[in-house]
Parts: sequence; C-alpha cells; structure tokens
Amino acid sequence: MSDPKSKFLEVYSLLKSQLLNDPAFEFTDVSRQWIDRMLDYNVPRGKLYRGLAVIDCYKSLKEGKELTEEEILLASVLGWCVEWLQACAVVLDDIMDNSHTRRGRPCWFRLPKVGFIAINDGILLLSQVHRILKMYFREKPYYVHLLDLFNEVEFQSISGEMIDLISTHEGAKDLSNYSLSLYHRIVEYKSAYYSIYLPVACALLMAGENLENHVEVKKILVKITIYFQVQDDYQDCFGDPKVTGKVGTDIEDCKCTWFVVKALELANDEQKKLLHENYGRADPASVAKVKDLYQVLDLQGIYAEYERETHEKLSEAIKTHPNKALQALWGRFTGTRWTVDRAGNAAGNK
Repeated sequence: MSDPKSKFLEVYSLLKSQLLNDPAFEFTDVSRQWIDRMLDYNVPRGKLYRGLAVIDCYKSLKEGKELTEEEILLASVLGWCVEWLQACAVVLDDIMDNSHTRRGRPCWFRLPKVGFIAINDGILLLSQVHRILKMYFREKPYYVHLLDLFNEVEFQSISGEMIDLISTHEGAKDLSNYSLSLYHRIVEYKSAYYSIYLPVACALLMAGENLENHVEVKKILVKITIYFQVQDDYQDCFGDPKVTGKVGTDIEDCKCTWFVVKALELANDEQKKLLHENYGRADPASVAKVKDLYQVLDLQGIYAEYERETHEKLSEAIKTHPNKALQALWGRFTGTRWTVDRAGNAAGNK
C-alpha cells in the first residue's frame, strides 16, 4: 500500500490531466505543454502539508470511521485546491518581492522565457481552483458554501498582500510605522486564512458542519499562523539557504517582520538611528549592520523564548479543545501525534 503522500500525488496527476483537457478552452500543443510544465514546477512542491491537512482533518472529524474511496478522493481534491491556491500566492508573491529562489530553485518568473508571463500563470492557477471545485463538487449540498469559503479566503489573502506591500512603502519612509499589531494584521490576512484556516474549513464543510459554529477555532488558527510566520521570519534572517531553499530578503525588502518590530521596541535612540539608516537597503554592508544589531539586542535568544512559550500555550489550548480537526492540523504541521485516553483527554507526543 502506498503512503498518503504518494496517493495524494496520484490525485494531482488526475487533476492535471483533467485541466489540460478542459472543454472550456481550445488547447494547442504549445499551450498545453506550457501549462503542463507550469503546473509541475509550481504546484506539487514542498511538503504539501496544507493539502494533506485537509485529509487529516476530515479523518479526525469522522472519529475513527473508515473513509470511503469517494471521501478520500474528495478530501484529496480539496487538499489540492488549497495547494493550487498556495502555488498562485507563491508565483505572484515572488514577482512582487523580486525574489530569486523558492524551495531551492529559481522562482518561476526567473526562468528563461517565463518572466512576467508568470503573472498570467498566477491568475490561471487561481481560476483552475474554481474549475476543480466545479468538476467535483457542483452536485454536493455544500458546493455553494465551498465557493463562498474560497471566494472569501481569496479576497482576504489578496487584501493581506496589499496591506503588506503598502506597509512596506510606509515603513521605508519611517520605520516607526511598524508595530506588533500591524505585523499580526498582515499575517492574519495574507497568510492565516488561506494557509491554515482553509484546510480545516474544507474538512468541516465536507463533514456537514456550519463554519459559523467554529469561530473560536478560526481564532486559534490565526494564532497558529502567527507562530509559524515568526518561525519563517527567523529562517529568512538567520536560516541557511541550503536548508531553507530560499535566500532571505526581508531586511533588503524593508518587510514588517517580527524581528524588526522587536528591534524597534528594544533599541535605544542610537540603535534606532542605525536601523533607520540601514533597514530596507539592498547592499550587503547595510544588511550586515542590521543583523549585527539583532545580535546585540539578543533577538535570537528572545525568539527562542517566544518560540518555546508559544508552542507550549498553543499545544495546551489545542489539546483541550473539542475540535478534532484542529488537533489533526497541529499534528500535521508540527509532527505531534495525538492519543486520547478513556476520559476523552488528548495527549500529544512527537
């Protein structure tokens, strides 16, 4: 029997084949080959945690019942819709951030003969999400709720990207515009809803749940996303590109990150002056000065304490929460396996 990721990838191949033969468009050999290559380069990449989380969450909501082949297929399809949306976000975000690498390879728009055609490819990826939803769910009673969910999440994510970009312009004028509340707002709208909330919400809709009854779950998922984003900020600044697969550019791009916000909170006037003079500059000397200041302020030590405390708080909140999908998602992203004792109490272990 193949492992879950291999079975999941089989569904990707099925969806790609169907999209490449979509009767709504007259494909030429050239256009079909372009889309085939574009999809393979951008969609089935990384750990696929978001997509696999849909299956995990749906299984958890079935509380031990064996899933039918159709249920596994539909959960997998929704998982791939999440991954397609992720690919769209990555393709367009890399262009807007002028990034060079992603997952250890050149960004899609950096490839020869791609360039700004990648903008259209990003839009195409988004439209394909809705083609897939129509193919598999149009006869389902929750189809309209799925459409509402994806439409809302897409709007929130695009608006979050806008906040990020606009804030970067404002931060370049005056770093004091950056704050922890702004950082949380950017993360919530740019990342939380499509990246962490969407897999859980898809599983809940498949299970016949009303999303309005799970507002508290959404709030916890936003907190989880902020926790993961702070980790991502750490990797961007201090991580090894050979390990992370991406050359960090947050300092050069003048991004509102957890680290620059903390630096602004802790720095004295002289250190703030240094930060204002060097943050957002692309030359290596300025980047080195910012990183040296981070070391002086012991931001790595402060981060380590934040990471430990936040992980403990989230684990405890999730362990005691009645929503099993929440536990499944946390387990997928952190490697925690949950067991339940006879009293119904969950316990996590790695």
